[in-house]
Amino acid sequence: MPPMLPGLDSAAAHLTDVLPSCLAALAGSANTLELPPVSKAVVVLVDGLGVSSLKARAGHARHLAGALTKRGRIASGFPTTTAAALASLTTGVAPGTHGLVGYTALVPDADEVVNQLTGWGAAMQPATWQTVPTLFERATEAGVGCTAIGAPRYATSGFTEAVLRGADYVGGKTIADRFAAARRVLDEVPAGQRALLYLYIPELDMASHAHGWQSGQFIAALETVDAELASFAGGLRAGEGMLLTADHGMVDVPQTSHVLFDTQPSLVAGVRHVAGDPRCLQLHFEPDLTAADRLAVVEAWREAEGERAWVLTRDEAIEAGWFGEVLPGIRPRIGDVIVAARKNIAYYDSRRTPAAKRTMIGQHGSWSDDELYVPLLRFGAFAA
Repeated sequence: MPPMLPGLDSAAAHLTDVLPSCLAALAGSANTLELPPVSKAVVVLVDGLGVSSLKARAGHARHLAGALTKRGRIASGFPTTTAAALASLTTGVAPGTHGLVGYTALVPDADEVVNQLTGWGAAMQPATWQTVPTLFERATEAGVGCTAIGAPRYATSGFTEAVLRGADYVGGKTIADRFAAARRVLDEVPAGQRALLYLYIPELDMASHAHGWQSGQFIAALETVDAELASFAGGLRAGEGMLLTADHGMVDVPQTSHVLFDTQPSLVAGVRHVAGDPRCLQLHFEPDLTAADRLAVVEAWREAEGERAWVLTRDEAIEAGWFGEVLPGIRPRIGDVIVAARKNIAYYDSRRTPAAKRTMIGQHGSWSDDELYVPLLRFGAFAA
């Protein structure tokens, strides 16, 4: 196994601790995040907002930046990609258990790579692909009212069914609409009932992918989040606590830093499927490829890219704990080889991804601090 592998600090808080801690706070119990007891908890997830980008643009987000304390960051998880991270948030378990192991992943029974956010259908059905009960389902059973607030277009998606089932979905077209909806839901909670709200903001992630996190578009979206968050937080009542976090951070990768790995034949010899993210490839071999040929591909990758990527076999990645506990049924979804970028690069197979589709600037998926560490900001009763 390659030396000096990254990994999660088992003694630190992670994204998987957010909702369990909120549910414990609603029950008046001790919890990992040390949240005080509340009757209503709100979790705001700002897709793509890393601690590093928030600090770098603190002047455009003084309310958010002002809430960054020594307790103000947590690690997302691996891979640092939305499908995996949001499923970890809402189930409280790692990808090796909930099964959403990358942005795209192999569906073994169908022998095809499927987008884990948008590819739901006959080959990948929410109830069977992601079988772990969500924390919303568990909370509902415990008498906690659960609401998920997001863009209307996500209301009936397969991904929503996979990771948000158990929560009532309320649509809000704009960021302001979503916070207004959250206030209405909180106000409508019957006296004596506990409530958990989840509010999703994708606009920063969208701006980052299209223009980069250093762009004016990212700043504009960040300023909107900051203003709406400040207004909402200022109206929190007694017994209402709010956390703001994210699924991953971002790095900007120029096209000059794209690595077209298919141009080196030894890196794709015997590779049947390419899954994952551009910064975290998951390569699946042809089933009949010999052990010697598999090893040759791994060694070719380490020789060519070992200075700027971690190259691990599936067994090595699992042993290193990258995917958490990996259930037997989830194991085949993970690539035979994992290529996780160490430098500011992105990997593309130009046979599958032509130049016209290699336009993403803001990227994520690997282990850099910029991708891994996200804010954990406390407001209302949780700021006490």
